[in-house]
Amino acid sequence: MGRVEGRVAFITGAGRGQGRAHAVRLAEEGADIVALDILEDAEGVPYRMSTLEDRDETIAAVEATGRRILFEKADTRDLAALQRVAALGVEQFGSIDIVVANAAATGPAVSYEMSEEAFVDTIDRCLTSSWRTVRATAPHMIEAGRGGSIILTSSIAGLVAIPNLAHYTAAKHGVSGLMKAFAVELGPFDIRVNAIASSNVRTPMIDNAAIRGNWTGNPSATDDEVRRTMSAMHILDVPWAEPVDIAQAVLWLASDESRYVTGSTIPVDAGALAPFTIPHAS
Repeated sequence: MGRVEGRVAFITGAGRGQGRAHAVRLAEEGADIVALDILEDAEGVPYRMSTLEDRDETIAAVEATGRRILFEKADTRDLAALQRVAALGVEQFGSIDIVVANAAATGPAVSYEMSEEAFVDTIDRCLTSSWRTVRATAPHMIEAGRGGSIILTSSIAGLVAIPNLAHYTAAKHGVSGLMKAFAVELGPFDIRVNAIASSNVRTPMIDNAAIRGNWTGNPSATDDEVRRTMSAMHILDVPWAEPVDIAQAVLWLASDESRYVTGSTIPVDAGALAPFTIPHAS
């Protein structure tokens, strides 16, 4: 029997990257999946967003585990769209037991030079959209009376400042506070709420010229240069985690193994939050 057998997981940003990894890992452990993604490029985001082909790959990967998946096109900036997908999920699978508010998008800019549109859009995509996701799903969880687990994707930027990402840093600090408020308010319904603070994760949100330039000072930096710079952020000699590494933490928070964990931010950061580190031998 799987660790989340018979449960239904609602996952935003599931077209690729972390969202896909969460969907597949939870399905491997017995969950059916309600997934959504924007599936089109977004103005102001300096990399390609998920596509219809990405969606199809996620569907195939989940179905290969033997579990069911409902995948809808929706923008997390649209509460009505999220509510529609949540209702479809309950209609098709009977419940929502796990929520992973994963969708986010941003690009680097100097705080005192960025446009108002860039700041507001990042707050919307990375903070307000997490609220919308819970707003759309929590009422179904409360009505079902089965309890459940909600996981918000934060970042080390939710715990410390990241240069040239003031909008993202503000949003992710907000996610940490939002998570704590939801944990208090949903606790009486046996719904746990936690957040995961990752460092770099190898997805298109990290692996693009804009972010490469932010960390190395050179948007055309070689893979080796990027690896060296990003590895220097961590205690462990790794430049980034893989999406499945974050999915393992999501699975733990979704399962009964963490049944008394709520209101917590769990770092999965290769030691990036340590203030003093020793240079890597390499």
